[in-house]
Amino acid sequence: MKISLIQPGRNNLKYLKWSYDSIRKNQGNHEVEICVADDFSNDGTWSWCLHKMQNDPLFKAIRNEGPTRLGHTILYDRLVNEVATNDICMIYHADMYLCPGALDSIEKHMYGTEEDPIVESRIVSLTRIEPPLHPPGPEKILQDFGIEPEEFDEKSLLEFTSKTKFYNKDKTTDGIFAPWAFWKKDFQDMGGHDPIFAPQSKEDTDIFNRFQLNGIEFIQTWDGFVYHMTCRGSRFADGAKRNPNGEVFMKNRETDEWLKQNQKSTREFIRKWGHFCKHDEFLKPIIPPKYDIGFIIKNNNLGLLEVLEPWCSTVYYDENELRNFRYADYIEKEDTSFDLYEKFKPYDNEKQNNILIDIDGNNFNQQDMDYIQNIAEILASDKELGEGTFQLGNLQITIVSLKTYEKELIKCKR
Repeated sequence: MKISLIQPGRNNLKYLKWSYDSIRKNQGNHEVEICVADDFSNDGTWSWCLHKMQNDPLFKAIRNEGPTRLGHTILYDRLVNEVATNDICMIYHADMYLCPGALDSIEKHMYGTEEDPIVESRIVSLTRIEPPLHPPGPEKILQDFGIEPEEFDEKSLLEFTSKTKFYNKDKTTDGIFAPWAFWKKDFQDMGGHDPIFAPQSKEDTDIFNRFQLNGIEFIQTWDGFVYHMTCRGSRFADGAKRNPNGEVFMKNRETDEWLKQNQKSTREFIRKWGHFCKHDEFLKPIIPPKYDIGFIIKNNNLGLLEVLEPWCSTVYYDENELRNFRYADYIEKEDTSFDLYEKFKPYDNEKQNNILIDIDGNNFNQQDMDYIQNIAEILASDKELGEGTFQLGNLQITIVSLKTYEKELIKCKR
């Protein structure tokens, strides 16, 4: 199998070297093209990349010259579209150790029979083995083989994976997460990652939703592994540490940069999809319908507007209620790729949304907010709903049409 591994990185050279060595050691008889993007690092990453390109013909790299960070949302796509030469690519992190036989498992599921060898519309994820930096989940294996390359217990890991492969032979589930291998054509047909989530956060859930809506099959193989140290990007200020008892401690250590970007991307995701990120226990996407919703708000205030605005397509506001704030001030301060000037319309404007929700700021409460956050599932679950008006808590909901728009989000509109 020929495969291109897609690896953006910023100031994580130590892990990139560790990862590179594991790939070349354990790639088997596969032809592996390693595609790296240096995102304006200052730790010697680019010098190392230049050296590797001189000595390894299947190592390729590009560099963001900065000073602005691009992030992996952009660099994933640049590597896939501009650098990778193979039909199969795999999103791969710089802090991952490729275990022996992992690519055999990818190949087993990415190809069909001898008579019909090409299987498009399929994504295969390897199973992650991780130290206990994050809560457990059925989609991964928590086992501590080190949180730094210097303490990495390779021998014990290989013994563990050998036994685990034996018991998990041919086991699969249908989740998706990194590292995930895909057919380049499927990726490019949808337009890749959506740049509204740059530099990072929620871009993966967004593209997974779009893959699923586009009919792509997800396979997680349980006899192919990576060891994933995790948290070696921009999320945490100083990586993972051990406390005096030898336990890993990560709580409340996110950088301000990551927290701010995560909040922005979460709001963008809600504006686009109309719901929070949702998935089952194996991380397969759960995608509620996307409705065209307009909020008709009276007795509004800035705090209420900040909470409500991302959850609708249109905000109808009362121009006579601008006592405490100006809508233009909110629009100017909100960091979004969506056109909020187009989104805000006067109270007496013709109501053109399929679903209208009347909201009174004087009696709006947490239960009402819960209804709004789950309105797609509420509407979809009631098979008897049709045109008309009904009350839900303090909300008056008018249905003009239950037409849904989630499939219009499959292709990225750049």
